[in-house]
Amino acid sequence: MRVRLSRSLAVLTAAAMLCGLTGCGTINEKLSEGMGDYVPQWAGGLPADAPPRPGTAKYDAYMKEQERLRAMPAAERAKIEGTQPGQTPGAARPAQ
Repeated sequence: MRVRLSRSLAVLTAAAMLCGLTGCGTINEKLSEGMGDYVPQWAGGLPADAPPRPGTAKYDAYMKEQERLRAMPAAERAKIEGTQPGQTPGAARPAQ
């Protein structure tokens, strides 16, 4: 009787541990979405010039600004961005 009780206790313990581990996948998925914002750039986080995340007020303002720049003629846009016409905006900045 004692062996049967300890065996069933071991099975129940293993089942409880497996059920506890199944939640780790969804927790890590949720944490990784937001934790990237708090990791410093030197440790692999987002760069300083990364666009804001969708669904925020800053994102809406960013998209309006992008649309305004897209509607502008290339010569005017180049003056604002500090590049020459036909040059990509990232190419004007020196490498760090």
